[in-house]
Amino acid sequence: MSSLMHRILDIAPVWVYVIVTLLVFVEDAIFVGFVVPGETAAVLGGVAASQGHVALWAMIVLVVGAAIVGDSVGYEVGKRVGPRILQASILDRHRARVESAQEFLARRGGWAVFLGRFTAFFRAMMPALAGTSQMPYPRFLKFNAIGGIVWGTTFVVLGFVAGQSYEAVAKTVGRDMAFGAVGIVIVALIIWKIRERRRGRTAEAEYKATHPVE
Repeated sequence: MSSLMHRILDIAPVWVYVIVTLLVFVEDAIFVGFVVPGETAAVLGGVAASQGHVALWAMIVLVVGAAIVGDSVGYEVGKRVGPRILQASILDRHRARVESAQEFLARRGGWAVFLGRFTAFFRAMMPALAGTSQMPYPRFLKFNAIGGIVWGTTFVVLGFVAGQSYEAVAKTVGRDMAFGAVGIVIVALIIWKIRERRRGRTAEAEYKATHPVE
Protein backbone atom coordinates (compact mmCIF):
# COMPACT_ATOMS: atom_id res chain seq x y z
CA MET A 1 0.00 0.00 0.00
CA SER A 2 2.78 2.40 0.91
CA SER A 3 4.71 1.72 -2.30
CA LEU A 4 1.50 2.10 -4.31
CA MET A 5 0.87 5.49 -2.73
CA HIS A 6 4.40 6.59 -3.51
CA ARG A 7 3.98 5.57 -7.15
CA ILE A 8 0.76 7.55 -7.40
CA LEU A 9 2.43 10.57 -5.84
CA ASP A 10 5.32 10.31 -8.29
CA ILE A 11 2.94 11.10 -11.17
CA ALA A 12 2.15 14.73 -11.92
CA PRO A 13 -1.35 15.63 -10.63
CA VAL A 14 -2.62 16.42 -14.12
CA TRP A 15 -1.77 12.89 -15.26
CA VAL A 16 -3.55 11.37 -12.26
CA TYR A 17 -6.67 13.25 -13.32
CA VAL A 18 -6.26 12.20 -16.96
CA ILE A 19 -5.52 8.51 -16.32
CA VAL A 20 -8.33 8.01 -13.80
CA THR A 21 -10.83 9.82 -16.02
CA LEU A 22 -9.88 7.83 -19.12
CA LEU A 23 -10.00 4.47 -17.31
CA VAL A 24 -13.47 5.19 -15.94
CA PHE A 25 -14.66 6.47 -19.33
CA VAL A 26 -13.45 3.54 -21.45
CA GLU A 27 -14.66 0.95 -18.94
CA ASP A 28 -18.22 1.83 -19.89
CA ALA A 29 -17.63 1.27 -23.61
CA ILE A 30 -18.91 -2.15 -24.67
CA PHE A 31 -16.47 -5.03 -24.00
CA VAL A 32 -13.82 -2.73 -22.56
CA GLY A 33 -15.35 -2.94 -19.11
CA PHE A 34 -14.41 -6.62 -18.96
CA VAL A 35 -10.72 -5.73 -18.61
CA VAL A 36 -10.42 -2.07 -17.59
CA PRO A 37 -10.56 -1.52 -13.80
CA GLY A 38 -12.86 1.48 -13.51
CA GLU A 39 -13.59 0.96 -9.82
CA THR A 40 -9.90 0.50 -9.06
CA ALA A 41 -9.09 3.71 -10.90
CA ALA A 42 -11.74 5.63 -8.94
CA VAL A 43 -10.42 4.28 -5.63
CA LEU A 44 -6.82 5.15 -6.53
CA GLY A 45 -7.96 8.65 -7.44
CA GLY A 46 -9.40 8.91 -3.94
CA VAL A 47 -6.16 7.62 -2.44
CA ALA A 48 -4.23 10.31 -4.32
CA ALA A 49 -6.64 12.91 -2.95
CA SER A 50 -6.12 11.63 0.59
CA GLN A 51 -2.43 12.45 0.22
CA GLY A 52 -3.15 15.97 -0.97
CA HIS A 53 -1.80 15.15 -4.44
CA VAL A 54 -5.07 16.03 -6.18
CA ALA A 55 -8.25 17.79 -5.08
CA LEU A 56 -10.97 15.45 -3.80
CA TRP A 57 -13.82 17.51 -5.25
CA ALA A 58 -12.16 17.65 -8.68
CA MET A 59 -11.55 13.89 -8.70
CA ILE A 60 -15.19 13.21 -7.80
CA VAL A 61 -16.43 15.54 -10.54
CA LEU A 62 -14.16 13.96 -13.16
CA VAL A 63 -15.01 10.36 -12.20
CA VAL A 64 -18.75 11.07 -12.12
CA GLY A 65 -18.58 12.94 -15.44
CA ALA A 66 -16.54 10.17 -17.08
CA ALA A 67 -18.99 7.53 -15.84
CA ILE A 68 -22.03 9.38 -17.18
CA VAL A 69 -20.48 10.28 -20.54
CA GLY A 70 -19.00 6.79 -20.95
CA ASP A 71 -22.39 5.19 -20.39
CA SER A 72 -23.95 7.60 -22.88
CA VAL A 73 -21.41 6.50 -25.49
CA GLY A 74 -22.25 2.87 -24.71
CA TYR A 75 -25.95 3.68 -25.14
CA GLU A 76 -25.33 5.19 -28.59
CA VAL A 77 -23.24 2.18 -29.62
CA GLY A 78 -26.07 -0.13 -28.60
CA LYS A 79 -28.69 2.00 -30.33
CA ARG A 80 -26.82 2.03 -33.64
CA VAL A 81 -25.12 -1.38 -33.87
CA GLY A 82 -26.36 -3.25 -30.80
CA PRO A 83 -27.97 -6.28 -32.50
CA ARG A 84 -24.78 -7.02 -34.47
CA ILE A 85 -22.61 -6.64 -31.40
CA LEU A 86 -24.80 -8.99 -29.37
CA GLN A 87 -24.23 -11.68 -31.99
CA ALA A 88 -20.45 -11.33 -31.81
CA SER A 89 -18.60 -14.54 -31.01
CA ILE A 90 -16.63 -12.81 -28.26
CA LEU A 91 -19.83 -12.79 -26.19
CA ASP A 92 -20.51 -16.53 -26.61
CA ARG A 93 -18.81 -17.40 -23.32
CA HIS A 94 -20.86 -14.71 -21.59
CA ARG A 95 -24.16 -15.51 -23.30
CA ALA A 96 -25.93 -16.49 -20.07
CA ARG A 97 -24.96 -13.26 -18.36
CA VAL A 98 -25.94 -11.21 -21.41
CA GLU A 99 -29.40 -12.78 -21.36
CA SER A 100 -29.57 -12.24 -17.62
CA ALA A 101 -28.77 -8.56 -18.16
CA GLN A 102 -31.44 -8.31 -20.87
CA GLU A 103 -34.03 -9.91 -18.60
CA PHE A 104 -33.03 -7.63 -15.75
CA LEU A 105 -33.40 -4.60 -18.03
CA ALA A 106 -36.81 -5.80 -19.22
CA ARG A 107 -38.03 -6.25 -15.63
CA ARG A 108 -36.56 -3.16 -14.01
CA GLY A 109 -36.21 -0.69 -16.88
CA GLY A 110 -34.39 2.45 -15.77
CA TRP A 111 -33.58 1.01 -12.37
CA ALA A 112 -31.59 -1.74 -14.10
CA VAL A 113 -29.37 1.00 -15.54
CA PHE A 114 -28.85 2.41 -12.05
CA LEU A 115 -28.28 -0.93 -10.30
CA GLY A 116 -26.20 -2.31 -13.15
CA ARG A 117 -23.50 0.26 -12.46
CA PHE A 118 -22.56 -1.58 -9.28
CA THR A 119 -21.80 -4.92 -10.99
CA ALA A 120 -18.77 -5.13 -13.28
CA PHE A 121 -20.35 -7.13 -16.12
CA PHE A 122 -23.63 -5.20 -16.06
CA ARG A 123 -21.72 -1.92 -15.93
CA ALA A 124 -20.03 -2.82 -19.21
CA MET A 125 -23.13 -4.17 -20.95
CA MET A 126 -26.17 -2.32 -19.58
CA PRO A 127 -25.72 0.98 -21.49
CA ALA A 128 -25.46 -0.82 -24.83
CA LEU A 129 -28.40 -3.08 -23.96
CA ALA A 130 -30.48 -0.03 -23.04
CA GLY A 131 -29.65 1.51 -26.41
CA THR A 132 -30.44 -1.72 -28.23
CA SER A 133 -33.81 -1.97 -26.48
CA GLN A 134 -34.63 1.57 -27.68
CA MET A 135 -35.09 2.90 -24.16
CA PRO A 136 -35.78 6.65 -24.53
CA TYR A 137 -32.52 8.52 -23.96
CA PRO A 138 -33.95 11.03 -21.44
CA ARG A 139 -35.07 8.12 -19.25
CA PHE A 140 -31.72 6.38 -19.67
CA LEU A 141 -29.83 9.58 -18.86
CA LYS A 142 -31.83 10.13 -15.69
CA PHE A 143 -30.93 6.76 -14.17
CA ASN A 144 -27.45 6.81 -15.69
CA ALA A 145 -26.74 10.17 -14.04
CA ILE A 146 -28.06 9.02 -10.66
CA GLY A 147 -25.98 5.86 -10.85
CA GLY A 148 -22.88 7.71 -11.99
CA ILE A 149 -23.14 10.23 -9.15
CA VAL A 150 -23.66 7.58 -6.46
CA TRP A 151 -21.06 5.17 -7.86
CA GLY A 152 -18.39 7.75 -8.62
CA THR A 153 -18.72 9.60 -5.32
CA THR A 154 -18.78 6.36 -3.32
CA PHE A 155 -15.63 4.83 -4.77
CA VAL A 156 -13.55 8.01 -4.80
CA VAL A 157 -14.51 8.69 -1.18
CA LEU A 158 -13.72 5.06 -0.28
CA GLY A 159 -10.25 5.56 -1.71
CA PHE A 160 -9.89 8.84 0.19
CA VAL A 161 -10.95 7.23 3.49
CA ALA A 162 -8.75 4.18 2.86
CA GLY A 163 -5.72 6.38 2.23
CA GLN A 164 -6.26 8.41 5.38
CA SER A 165 -7.11 5.35 7.46
CA TYR A 166 -3.94 3.58 6.37
CA GLU A 167 -1.76 6.47 7.51
CA ALA A 168 -3.65 6.73 10.81
CA VAL A 169 -3.35 2.98 11.50
CA ALA A 170 0.33 2.99 10.53
CA LYS A 171 1.09 5.80 12.98
CA THR A 172 -0.90 4.17 15.79
CA VAL A 173 0.05 0.48 15.63
CA GLY A 174 2.94 0.45 13.18
CA ARG A 175 3.22 -0.24 9.49
CA ASP A 176 3.40 -4.04 9.92
CA MET A 177 -0.06 -4.10 11.50
CA ALA A 178 -1.33 -1.69 8.85
CA PHE A 179 -0.02 -3.95 6.09
CA GLY A 180 -1.74 -6.88 7.81
CA ALA A 181 -5.06 -5.04 7.80
CA VAL A 182 -4.65 -4.20 4.13
CA GLY A 183 -3.81 -7.84 3.43
CA ILE A 184 -7.05 -8.99 5.07
CA VAL A 185 -9.04 -6.59 2.92
CA ILE A 186 -7.27 -7.80 -0.23
CA VAL A 187 -7.95 -11.46 0.63
CA ALA A 188 -11.63 -10.64 1.22
CA LEU A 189 -11.82 -8.93 -2.16
CA ILE A 190 -10.17 -11.89 -3.88
CA ILE A 191 -12.63 -14.33 -2.26
CA TRP A 192 -15.54 -12.12 -3.32
CA LYS A 193 -14.25 -11.99 -6.91
CA ILE A 194 -13.76 -15.79 -7.01
CA ARG A 195 -17.32 -16.35 -5.80
CA GLU A 196 -18.64 -13.85 -8.36
CA ARG A 197 -16.84 -15.72 -11.16
CA ARG A 198 -18.14 -19.07 -9.93
CA ARG A 199 -21.69 -17.75 -9.97
CA GLY A 200 -21.12 -16.54 -13.52
CA ARG A 201 -19.74 -19.93 -14.61
CA THR A 202 -22.67 -21.74 -12.99
CA ALA A 203 -25.11 -19.52 -14.85
CA GLU A 204 -23.26 -20.13 -18.12
CA ALA A 205 -23.27 -23.90 -17.53
CA GLU A 206 -27.01 -23.83 -16.87
CA TYR A 207 -27.54 -21.81 -20.02
CA LYS A 208 -25.55 -24.29 -22.13
CA ALA A 209 -27.47 -27.19 -20.61
CA THR A 210 -30.81 -25.64 -21.54
CA HIS A 211 -29.63 -24.29 -24.94
CA PRO A 212 -27.78 -27.17 -26.64
CA VAL A 213 -25.81 -26.31 -29.77
CA GLU A 214 -27.54 -27.67 -32.85
